[in-house]
Amino acid sequence: MEPVSAQGTEEAPRTGMGPWRFVVWFGTVSLLADFVYEGARSVTGPLLSSLGASALVVGVVTGAGEAAALGLRLVSGPLADRTRRFWGLTIAGYALTVASVPLLGVVGVLWVACTLVVAERVGKAVRSPAKDTLLSHATAATGRGRGFAVHEAMDQVGALVGPLTVAGVLALTGDAYGPALGVLAAPGVAVLVLLWWLRARVPDPRRYEDEPAARTAAAAPGGIRLPVAFWTYAAFTAATTAGFATFGVLSYHLVTRQLLAPAWVPVLYAAAMAVDALAALATGWLYDRHGPQVLVVLPLLAAAVPALAFTDTVAVAVAGSLVWGAATGVQESTLRATVADLVPSGRRATAYGVFAGVVGGASLAGGALTGALYGVSIPALITVVAAVQGLALVLLAVTRTRRT
Repeated sequence: MEPVSAQGTEEAPRTGMGPWRFVVWFGTVSLLADFVYEGARSVTGPLLSSLGASALVVGVVTGAGEAAALGLRLVSGPLADRTRRFWGLTIAGYALTVASVPLLGVVGVLWVACTLVVAERVGKAVRSPAKDTLLSHATAATGRGRGFAVHEAMDQVGALVGPLTVAGVLALTGDAYGPALGVLAAPGVAVLVLLWWLRARVPDPRRYEDEPAARTAAAAPGGIRLPVAFWTYAAFTAATTAGFATFGVLSYHLVTRQLLAPAWVPVLYAAAMAVDALAALATGWLYDRHGPQVLVVLPLLAAAVPALAFTDTVAVAVAGSLVWGAATGVQESTLRATVADLVPSGRRATAYGVFAGVVGGASLAGGALTGALYGVSIPALITVVAAVQGLALVLLAVTRTRRT
């Protein structure tokens, strides 16, 4: 597959705004949403621990949440392609997420908190294939890598501000999780207001994408098979995700080993999200110039995370969390851009759903794997993760061969 060129213009015909403006406004939606749910996710490990959870429970719950966020897209993706209700599914998914987070701060029972952690991720599952498809049309005009990278970078502004806000409230209230998560209700309301406005301005973002064959495909989305290159690419992504630790387990280590106070964990998470944004912008730019071979960096970063993050030296453990942020930035931007280039728009929501479903199973395995091995042997955890990432590199090489 050849690198994608970015020949977009600011204004697009027959739409309420130009493609770059659409990307930026959609990025603002994601910024506000990340303010909400990344603020909550920054303290998931310590919150569950305060309710009596073990490392295994934290690993399984956070892994299950990611599996729900990804695996349920096997349903929401085809549903979006079949019904063409991309905006409706996007708005419904965001609504579920922004409603779940404030409730998480007021429950005092472990199983209810675990349920809400998973429910917040279910909202992501409902919206993501439809949202990514809407965004993919605009990035056809802006350049896939750069468009998705700018969107991801704006995500991370919210992911920076949200955890810092939570950290500030925790510090002021003596580590009270209720007020810290309750303040996230306000940006949640703003998410829904902005989405309704954006839908009114750009009801059909497909008009950004000059792809006659894709418009024909959209009329009968069930008639197009997903390409072989897509499946090999999904296998690579699943392998690298299966060896990727969740921040819930990382933060559990930091707090239970008394390396950081709970109030400092969201600050570290915010710093990791800043690194996430920089990594997304860098790899997105490189993707548009050089193509998907830039993804070789992802398994290397993922393998380094446990070797650094699970030490008992504060500086090294913090560095491991920042490397985790860089790997997350590549995962959440450039991986999505590649899917848009592999699959025509008539089946793109289905492809995003299937892709995320495959990765969801790997995410659950990864959360359980790191949580279980953490309680047994950290050296064994580091060794197993390195082996899994080595396999991912082999699959990436196979994927590149099949594309050529």
